[in-house]
Amino acid sequence: MQTSILLIVFLPLLAAIVGGLGNRALGNTVVKSLTTGALFISSALSWPIFIGFLGGDVEATVVPVLKWVESGTLTFDWALRVDTLTAVMLVVITTVSALVHLYSWGYMEEDPDQPRFFAYLSLFTFAMLMLVTANNLVQMFFGWEGVGLASYLLIGFWYKKPSANAAAIKAFVVNRVGDLGFMLGIFGTYLVFQTTSIPEILEAAPGMTGSTIGFLGYRMHTMDILCILLFIGAMGKSAQLGLHTWLPDAMEGPTPVSALIHAATMVTAGVFMVCRLSPMFETAPIALGFVTFIGAATCIFAATIGTTQWDIKRVIAYSTCSQLGYMFFAAGVGAYGAAMFHLFTHAFFKALLFLGAGSVIHAMHHEQDMRYYGGLRKEIPFTFWAMMFGTLAITGVGIYHLGAGFAGFWSKDAIIEVAFARGTDVATFAFWMGVFAALLTSFYSWRLMFLTFWGKPRWADSEHIQHAVAHGHDEPHPDNPPIQENSGEDVKHHVPSPDEYDGTAGYHPHESPLSMLIPLGVLSLGAIVAGQLFAPAFLDSPEFWNGSIFYNEPLIHAMHAVPYWVKYSAFFVMLLGLFGAWLAYIKDTSIPGKFVEQFRYVHNFVYNKWYFDELYNAVFVKPAFWLGRQFWKLGDVGTIDRFGPNGVAWIVQRGALGAKKVQSGYLYSYALIMLLGLIAAITWVLF
Repeated sequence: MQTSILLIVFLPLLAAIVGGLGNRALGNTVVKSLTTGALFISSALSWPIFIGFLGGDVEATVVPVLKWVESGTLTFDWALRVDTLTAVMLVVITTVSALVHLYSWGYMEEDPDQPRFFAYLSLFTFAMLMLVTANNLVQMFFGWEGVGLASYLLIGFWYKKPSANAAAIKAFVVNRVGDLGFMLGIFGTYLVFQTTSIPEILEAAPGMTGSTIGFLGYRMHTMDILCILLFIGAMGKSAQLGLHTWLPDAMEGPTPVSALIHAATMVTAGVFMVCRLSPMFETAPIALGFVTFIGAATCIFAATIGTTQWDIKRVIAYSTCSQLGYMFFAAGVGAYGAAMFHLFTHAFFKALLFLGAGSVIHAMHHEQDMRYYGGLRKEIPFTFWAMMFGTLAITGVGIYHLGAGFAGFWSKDAIIEVAFARGTDVATFAFWMGVFAALLTSFYSWRLMFLTFWGKPRWADSEHIQHAVAHGHDEPHPDNPPIQENSGEDVKHHVPSPDEYDGTAGYHPHESPLSMLIPLGVLSLGAIVAGQLFAPAFLDSPEFWNGSIFYNEPLIHAMHAVPYWVKYSAFFVMLLGLFGAWLAYIKDTSIPGKFVEQFRYVHNFVYNKWYFDELYNAVFVKPAFWLGRQFWKLGDVGTIDRFGPNGVAWIVQRGALGAKKVQSGYLYSYALIMLLGLIAAITWVLF
């Protein structure tokens, strides 16, 4: 098992190094084969480990790698810890990453810089594996920052696009804000426990219940302070309310990046961290309440925005924020197993939705605005059914009494039920927010499906072709406004070319290549059966978790005993959301326009993402630029330049010009200067 663990973690690193350094010298096919093969091997080795924990016949394993730091009382090694919690993350990371690598063969086929892209994907996978196998907080922080670096590189992969560069910088800066809290939490934890070893910290954590520490001039509960600081790091990495603004902009990266990083793996790092340190959080009731509130608020906040967006990837991005909110408030009420279960199922159906959206974008010549879709279910049937399964999973289709349902039915409904069972004020708030978010999730998910796959084919408009013939591709049709750039080049909204037009129905979308359809098929299987297969282990088996998380068995029993109206609440609001979307986007398509006209201010508020970006721009960005200008004008130009290049240096320069004139080349001039110098020296000696 130790050899398998080493191969799982280091094969992606080796592939990233060879592929990155070899780059175009090795060629596209060699690098793609190397990186994809390494990930499939890692995935194949991860599943037996997970199944072993599922059967209860495998113990936690620590694999030493090397000595790392010995400095006074601070000592820690680099070691890989694999227990049940890690095994869950191993299969999620390696499986999704392997499928994304394969998918990228087709999606990135025309990109001239494929080796770099695949090397970045493998580098990210290694960093994420380092994070989840960490045996101490410093090693976890190494992986934590590693995935941040890889995310920056992948979001800005198309570096010729200014919007991609801006999105990458935004993601990096916002995550640094959260990481400051994470670092302070690690420093504080070492100060309190005198170790960074995670097992030692978790063993000693219950003994710190009720202890206080001086913080900002006040005596505060030690564990609450530490856990809140650690959770601030999770807020940044997992895009929770307040530090969420980077995630939607991260859609500037290629779609496979969105599926791997911003749906299935990196954004779940915060959830993993909270669950890994769950014995610490259980000693911090105020911190748990904070986690619950932020998760519930994010859940509803992101869902409202998802109902108004037109970019297919942004709808799914805000859906990701919302689903992460579910995971956090599950952890906040003490149901860490339910949080991890939703993380597990969400990885399958959300990666499926992102890759399905990528297949639609590929079919529509890189168009991402759903207003130019419609009627695609007959043109790209495989993609349609894949996204249908993903939609059925995320909306939680299933019937409790039949014991049957898609993945989201088992995991999301369990979170709603456990929040009700917890019964505290903040848990009750989370319950109602979760139910309302389920309604909005159903609405925006079916809205996406109806706009994309049903209705009039809005891409089949001969006027667009006539405009393209008359004006070329550089000028968008007046009835077809340009939207956000979607490729690596500086291009405008796509207008079909004459050879894409058959004379009657515009240009025809095309189904994606096999390399893109196979991952959709595999993930569809996960979206259908992952919940039903693994619900007993994740939710009802403390033996499965084997101490890797804090397992609140009485709470789980209370979850199963909630009233039937609670169990069916998510199902009924799912039907309500489906009916609302059908009514507005199939039955009477004038309803959305009438609604926007009637509630224009509310719509503008939600469509503009609650004006968080504008608020941060006014409060943080503009003052920062103003301060920078003051340092530049007063400090750099007014002080340094004034007394440096424009001061002393100017005097030396002018003096040199004067001295140069003395060098005339005439002997009598030099004799006169020597005489004057001699007279001056004698005068100084005498007087």
